[in-house]
Amino acid sequence: MQYTLKKSLGQHFLHDENICKKIVASLSLHPEMKLLEVGPGGGALTKYLLPIKAIQFKAIEIDSEKVAYLQHHYPTIDGKIIQSDILQSESPFEGTFSIIGNFPYNISSPIMFKVLDWEEQVVEVIGMFQKEVAQRIAEKPGSKLYGILSVLMQTFFKVEYLFDVHENCFTPPPKVKSGVIRFTNLHNPHGIVNKKRYIQLIKAAFNQRRKTLRNSWKGTLPPELLTQEIMNKRAEQLTINDFVVIYKQWIA
Repeated sequence: MQYTLKKSLGQHFLHDENICKKIVASLSLHPEMKLLEVGPGGGALTKYLLPIKAIQFKAIEIDSEKVAYLQHHYPTIDGKIIQSDILQSESPFEGTFSIIGNFPYNISSPIMFKVLDWEEQVVEVIGMFQKEVAQRIAEKPGSKLYGILSVLMQTFFKVEYLFDVHENCFTPPPKVKSGVIRFTNLHNPHGIVNKKRYIQLIKAAFNQRRKTLRNSWKGTLPPELLTQEIMNKRAEQLTINDFVVIYKQWIA
């Protein structure tokens, strides 16, 4: 039984076994952990995840053809695969769980927002992204790569860029290199009580990133907050702590 590649789903399948093993080895495994694989595709990672003992494993895949392929080639996945769109899915487990995946490049950013939705449950994420996206998420203040996902993910997670993945490790080879990053839950160290408002604040800050924050946040923040000296800066110049302080002033 074979499968076809679907460009509409951003499918590039990993075939380098050493990279597959390296990604799986990046997981912080422990007995009785719950693990969700996002977008298993042809099973490059799945075949190494299924044999891991003493974990609860589930995979979520939108493509019915890939679901049938996985069920045919890896019979032990029966009952563990969910055919669904990750972006529309309910949490796959009760309690805490970890996530692993070679994320489809065309929805990798929305997947991160889904992780934020599930943040209280997600212990760790090991994800492969387009390299530029991975670098952007892990970037620090002061860089042009530092942006919405950098701030949001680093507010709630420790973000580590682990390693590059060459385009020749995939079928078909993408036109870009890839990167694997690890997210480790920090358990909301800044005490963000209204995540939606915090996300709104960060998105508004970077929406016109060439402008000062005074202009970017005009219409979002009350006028009295816009008089602060920090409002003369641009969004990329602020640290996570800077954003948190402004958020807390806003919602107080």
